[in-house]
Amino acid sequence: MGLFDRVSRIIRSNINALVSSAEDPEKILNQTIQDMSEDHFQMRQAVAQAIASQKRMERQYEQAVQSVNEWQSRAELALRNNNEALAREALVRKKTFSETAQSMKRQLDEQTKQVEILKTNMTKLESKISEAKTKKDMLIARARSAKASQQINEVIGRVNTTNAFSAFERMEEKVNTLEAQSAAVAELAVDNLENQFAALEAGGSDVDHELLMLKASMQGQLPSGDLKTPAQKPAGDEVDLELENLRKEIDQL
Repeated sequence: MGLFDRVSRIIRSNINALVSSAEDPEKILNQTIQDMSEDHFQMRQAVAQAIASQKRMERQYEQAVQSVNEWQSRAELALRNNNEALAREALVRKKTFSETAQSMKRQLDEQTKQVEILKTNMTKLESKISEAKTKKDMLIARARSAKASQQINEVIGRVNTTNAFSAFERMEEKVNTLEAQSAAVAELAVDNLENQFAALEAGGSDVDHELLMLKASMQGQLPSGDLKTPAQKPAGDEVDLELENLRKEIDQL
């Protein structure tokens, strides 16, 4: 295969592919029905013309037959009147019209056959057009359904892609993170509050206990063994130390 043939085939294939992709089934079907209807109209005209020609031939044939009968009657009349020459002339005219009638009969028979063929073909065409119209409506409905299904599937395909759901997944992860952070902050806030109250409550108990011990020591009412005071330290130094420790504990709260 030559280079020109290969290039020509490629060009034709591309053109055919372009035309095929541009074809709209609904438009093509409607155009086809329109073309068939135009063909049917032209065929009806052809049949009508053929029938008209058949009718003319029938009239001409009938006239020729009538002329044959008339000249036959005239020939008989001339013979009855002993005019052989006139009878011969009448028979010559009869022969001419008889030949014309035979020719017209052959043409009429042929024309009648053609008219019958045209009528049969027109009936077939009408049946095809009726069938095509019914099939057209069905195919158009199927084409519209296929287009709608294709559009739905394309939308579903776009929704099902990873890119479409990645945004939802990222946002879901972010929301989960925000919820976890919020829960952690709330938990820390509760723990901190609980710790503060626990420390405050614990510190208050120690202060109250220490204060009670301090008052008892200063008033000399502390029972023996309840307050362990080192013997080597004076009572005033111990009080100062306890006050200093008390201040530190309160400052730390």
